[in-house]
Amino acid sequence: MRLSRYFLPVLKENPAEAQIVSHRLMLRAGMIKQQAAGIYSWLPLGFRVLRRIEQIVHEEQIRAGHIPLLMPTLQPADLWRESGRYDDYGQEMLRIKDRHDRDMLYGPTNEEMITDIFRSHVSSYKDLPLTLYHIQWKFRDEVRPRFGVMRGREFLMKDGYNFDLTRDDALHAYNRHMVSYLRTYERMGLTAIPMRAASGPIGGDNTHEFLVLASTGESEVFYDARVPDLKLGDRVVDYDDRAQVAAICEEFTRAYARTDETHDEALFNQIPEDRRRVGRGIEVGQIFYFGTKYSEAMGATVVTPDGSRVPVEMGSHGIGVSRLLGALIEANHDEKGIIWPEGVTPFHCGIVNLKQGDTAADAACAGLYKALVAKGLDPLYDDRDERAGAKFATMDLIGLPWRITVGPRGLANGVVELTSRRTGLSEEMSPEAAVDRVAQIYAGV
Repeated sequence: MRLSRYFLPVLKENPAEAQIVSHRLMLRAGMIKQQAAGIYSWLPLGFRVLRRIEQIVHEEQIRAGHIPLLMPTLQPADLWRESGRYDDYGQEMLRIKDRHDRDMLYGPTNEEMITDIFRSHVSSYKDLPLTLYHIQWKFRDEVRPRFGVMRGREFLMKDGYNFDLTRDDALHAYNRHMVSYLRTYERMGLTAIPMRAASGPIGGDNTHEFLVLASTGESEVFYDARVPDLKLGDRVVDYDDRAQVAAICEEFTRAYARTDETHDEALFNQIPEDRRRVGRGIEVGQIFYFGTKYSEAMGATVVTPDGSRVPVEMGSHGIGVSRLLGALIEANHDEKGIIWPEGVTPFHCGIVNLKQGDTAADAACAGLYKALVAKGLDPLYDDRDERAGAKFATMDLIGLPWRITVGPRGLANGVVELTSRRTGLSEEMSPEAAVDRVAQIYAGV
């Protein structure tokens, strides 16, 4: 990808309407454009990151044994009347009528539709357990959309739904989702803490939110200082091993971590004072166990081994895919711009030509680009006829983790410069060594 041919409408000034860092940097870096309050077009750079995040979510869901499908954005109101939520959900639901005067809605979530799909095709315990999920656009008519993609009206979300025969089976599905989410966030370079939370309009009495610590977070959080240090790392997880999965969940939820809605001051004060932390967090996911709330109301039942028929046990599990972009930037930026973790960067490496039009520099950059692509990487080559300072500023703003700088003086000595965006440290090496180093970095991502 050559920057001279790419669509990257960067802004030099901070947009007046942007109140938080992620919104400001996404607008400045040409990632999004607001079309209406809380509704954004995803421009090429932002769209690339969105797809990187989506791919990680898909991979970890499939690794946990969950099955992807795709449900529509528009839903018939009758399904929600069956569950009793059509009138209860409130004004956040966008209600519309089609040309035949049938009540429809733009889905804020999909419990009713997935339950309808299940009851239409599954009738025996032999087909359980089953977890279905999709990544689809949602709409919630926020009274005051703000903070860019962090609190928009239209957003991309992964929502999954488990169907199980017994409560114990459903709680294993709950634990399985918790572990898969922990690994998902770690792959993105995020520390997302599972915190006991309130269920809201989804329902149920067992739920955890996953929050990324950030001063701009909307939720006040209370937690033990040991919690952010917990990591899954590279341990191998067998998602069918109930004991192992439950033990990991216990490890990550044993210490105190709660949102303001479920905070218990007495329990919090039992933590040694030097470990008590109060801060703010950005919600990036939530998991629910709600039993038979929807299956009873909508007749989603299965025949058991003894021939009786029972409603299935259910839960739902969401990850805010588009919201994660904002959270990632809030957690990874400096005064120059974004600093993407390697797992979600829109391009793996930037190539900066310090003297565009110089035969040797142009050839070296073309060679680097071709070699990186041959390694399975996506480089972004800044081949514009711009001064070096402007090229560096653009690279710093858009936040690619690694930059290879090529200039006539270095080439005369057989070297280019490899720079880490996060540390700012640079190292001179041969073009071949730079390509190998970048490939090695991403081999472990």
